[in-house]
Amino acid sequence: MRGFEQAEFEARTARAQALMAQNSLAALLLTTEQEVRYFTGFLTRFWESPSRPWFLIVPATGKPVAVIPSIGAALMGQTWIDDIRTWRAPDLSDDGVSLLADTLNELAPDGLIGIPDGHETHLRMPLADMKRLSGKVRLTTDFGIIRQLRMVKSTAEISKIKMACQIAGNAFARVPEIAGAGVPLDRVFRAFQMLCLEEGADWVPYLAGGADQGGYCDVISPARETPLCGGDVLMLDTGLVWDGYFSDYDRNWSIGPATQPVKDAHARLIEASDAAFEIAKPGATAADLFQAMNAVLTRDAKGTDAGRLGHGLGMSLTEWPSLIPTDHTVLQSGMVLTLEPGIAVGDRILVHEENIVITEGHAAYLSPRIGPELPEL
Repeated sequence: MRGFEQAEFEARTARAQALMAQNSLAALLLTTEQEVRYFTGFLTRFWESPSRPWFLIVPATGKPVAVIPSIGAALMGQTWIDDIRTWRAPDLSDDGVSLLADTLNELAPDGLIGIPDGHETHLRMPLADMKRLSGKVRLTTDFGIIRQLRMVKSTAEISKIKMACQIAGNAFARVPEIAGAGVPLDRVFRAFQMLCLEEGADWVPYLAGGADQGGYCDVISPARETPLCGGDVLMLDTGLVWDGYFSDYDRNWSIGPATQPVKDAHARLIEASDAAFEIAKPGATAADLFQAMNAVLTRDAKGTDAGRLGHGLGMSLTEWPSLIPTDHTVLQSGMVLTLEPGIAVGDRILVHEENIVITEGHAAYLSPRIGPELPEL
């Protein structure tokens, strides 16, 4: 089912307001696409335009209030939000600041207003306007409330991520149709995005990967026009979206027969992700999963120095937590994570990624798990 029942948004708002009360916050001020959508269901690609700021206020009681450009009123009116205040934007003299300040002072008179300000957050409004606003209302941190809420997914959210993963899996299964010796890598990238759309993705905002002899040098470069050739390892890593939620996992293929070191490295990656999967239960930490993978990867080999071996997943391609040695976030049922070990093969690397969900018992795969054998094209 696309979208959510109103009860989903009511529950999110109630949880936020309970945490706000614990931290003596009179309101939350939210400015990013994911934050606004989390509480409203307001889904649009119009955020690609940086011309207009958008604001959502979660008061201490009652429903959220939207303070948005008038161009978005019709769509916001289709959500469960009924208090929608607009201005004609862009306004070069006062781009919603006065309307926002008046609304905040009405909903939270003299109260503290929290704004997400930690790692992986940003403020989507001009700094000059934020300075003006800070002179009119009392702003402070949100004490990590939004991060805490978004880390643990509802059953309905998990079903959307699972659908995105299934769509990606169907596209990955069709890679032999588009890739092989002699096909330029950039053509493979374009064709793979088409496969994702054919299989049901709403859009493909992220596609990375690489191909080279015995591995690849990095996993974030744009695709080159170089044709694939025997001995290359091709990797595709897609973050496609279905109904506002991401999948994010990759797959590797050998162009023709792979060397034994490459086969062994791929098998080691699967072993590493399996090791993390086995301990991915409530009570374990993000750091525990990192250490489980790292122990396998560095047993007699070398990692990739990528900085982390996985992360959270949901409305954003990457979310909290990070699977690093210093992130001691405790896993809870409902968290969706990527397991993303990487390994060096000479002066090249291989990376493998899966998507999983933490449950009350054992974790479950959302991406279709693969075995240690490196498939050949």
